[in-house]
Amino acid sequence: MENPPELDLEKLKAIKILGKGAMGTVFLVHDISTDPTARSPFALKVVQRSKHDADRRARWEIGVLKTLSPPDPALQHPFLPRLLGRLETPDLLAWAVPFCPGSDLNVLRYHQNDHVFSPSVIRFYLSEILCALQYLHSLGIVYRDLKPENILIQHSGHATLTDFDLSRNLKKKPPSEILADDKKVPNSLPQFPALRKHRLNFFRWIPVVPDNKCNYALKKAKSARVSPVSRRKLSFSNEERSNSFVGTEEYVSPEVVRGDGHEFAVDWWAFGILTY
Repeated sequence: MENPPELDLEKLKAIKILGKGAMGTVFLVHDISTDPTARSPFALKVVQRSKHDADRRARWEIGVLKTLSPPDPALQHPFLPRLLGRLETPDLLAWAVPFCPGSDLNVLRYHQNDHVFSPSVIRFYLSEILCALQYLHSLGIVYRDLKPENILIQHSGHATLTDFDLSRNLKKKPPSEILADDKKVPNSLPQFPALRKHRLNFFRWIPVVPDNKCNYALKKAKSARVSPVSRRKLSFSNEERSNSFVGTEEYVSPEVVRGDGHEFAVDWWAFGILTY
């Protein structure tokens, strides 16, 4: 997507707050001119540009979302968000993405029996997260912030990743090299149209988080989120790496802690922690 649609702040009406974070606030909104009855609301992330480093990180995330949003919506990756539009004022920077009514994976887990998912549900979500990470890496994007709170549940029951302000660009890798150590990993990405016909009633299998009972305190982990110091690229043994210390404590890989420089493998470390 080259130029996302410009949103008109005067035509947007907030329905409720979906969440708050270090970067900004996410609202559920609708366009009163095209959707007066709020039948198709969307999520709007609003950032105060005066906050330290907020403007740069917001623009970075918008840029990543543009990369993930092909001109033809039919080609949109099923487990990654699409940029619906953006707006900018002297004080604010905001962008819109599809609303995910199923909350996040952490909240959903707390509403299961004994606060755990069944093995079949675990396999279901892990396979979708793996596909999303593979696709990001094929575009040269290392995510660097994988955790349950950043995995949202769509209306269809499928997962989608969110929050790309800590991501960065490295040298693109073809899908065949993304998990070179695992010979069982297919060399091609899934066919997205084929996935769409499986808009299964996944919520038949798991209790849905009631909207009026959702504990928003669960939405963000209480662990420390380390912000990027630099997006500078370093070269180690002909491989592009980053030397930024970023991520969420429990999911940060050893090479990030040591400051050795890191690349796509940090996402697979976090994936392993998430699986555990």
